[in-house]
Amino acid sequence: MVRNRTMRLNARNYCMSWATVVLAIAVLAAGGNFIAHAADQKYPDKPLRFIVPFPPGGGADFLARLMGVKVGEILGQQIVIDNRAGAGGNIAAEVTAKSAPDGYTLLQANVAHAISASLYRKLNYDLMKDFAPVTGLASMPFMLAVNPGLPANSVKELIALAKSQPGQLNYGSSGNGGSSHLATELFKSMAGVEIRHIPYKGGALAATDLISGRIQMMFNSLPVVLPQVRAGRMKGLAISSTRRIPAAIDFPTVAEAGLPGFEAMAWYGVMVPAGTPSAIVNKLHAAFVAALNATDVRERLTTENYELMGSTPAEFGKYVRAEIPKWANVVKVSGARID
Repeated sequence: MVRNRTMRLNARNYCMSWATVVLAIAVLAAGGNFIAHAADQKYPDKPLRFIVPFPPGGGADFLARLMGVKVGEILGQQIVIDNRAGAGGNIAAEVTAKSAPDGYTLLQANVAHAISASLYRKLNYDLMKDFAPVTGLASMPFMLAVNPGLPANSVKELIALAKSQPGQLNYGSSGNGGSSHLATELFKSMAGVEIRHIPYKGGALAATDLISGRIQMMFNSLPVVLPQVRAGRMKGLAISSTRRIPAAIDFPTVAEAGLPGFEAMAWYGVMVPAGTPSAIVNKLHAAFVAALNATDVRERLTTENYELMGSTPAEFGKYVRAEIPKWANVVKVSGARID
């Protein structure tokens, strides 16, 4: 009987001990959730860093700075623009992927990152695994522009000229693996022409050399190209969307001007390192969407020919996931490869 009583007491003590452990774990978990919630409530309590994959002066930089000012006002903290140009946007992506998932480092993701997934044999990041999508910001077509002295006034004339001088024409891009690079490679593939690639660290630098005549043509963003075209320093031939846009209604699409089915769009969005708390992701999403809906921002972006997005994190993630195989096919067809 004594032995049985001892066994019952030991069993009771074991149960009480296990219950105590379970209770302690629950308390700790609740405390951790409380601390995390409190941290989310305080966020942001210091400036945020918005990493842009291109140098100052281009369309990506313009969009980031415009959004940065407005989002900073909404969040009550400064948004510091950090231009990390090079490697088709991969340098900026790597820096962001290695940053703490605390909501203080943001990446301006763009179509170049979706392209890089197939253009490079090896990357130090995975676009869909190492980042959490926040929102899509905007998209826009490119403009195909040439130096004013080039004897080509249409897409068909440019193709004929390139065919008559294989490998003699140069085109510039915002960098190896960038969207302007692949847009031109798609153009070359569909037109059956050979044009040499000259990569730059940003579209603005390429535009400068197009004006001077060091390169003969390029696909570049409308905010960079259109003012130069209007001023006569470049010659605009066509835009890369499937339909004409109101601000440049006098310019045909590449598809209607000589290459049916051609389309290449630039898009920009926001991502943060994977593991960033969902409450912070949602707060950032709300701030960026509010900024996009602000009258002054909307009017400025519309004037600059951007199409606004403002998608949810899930929608933006789905959009990016669909872009990766789309551009993989372009890389395959064009034969483009960086390494």
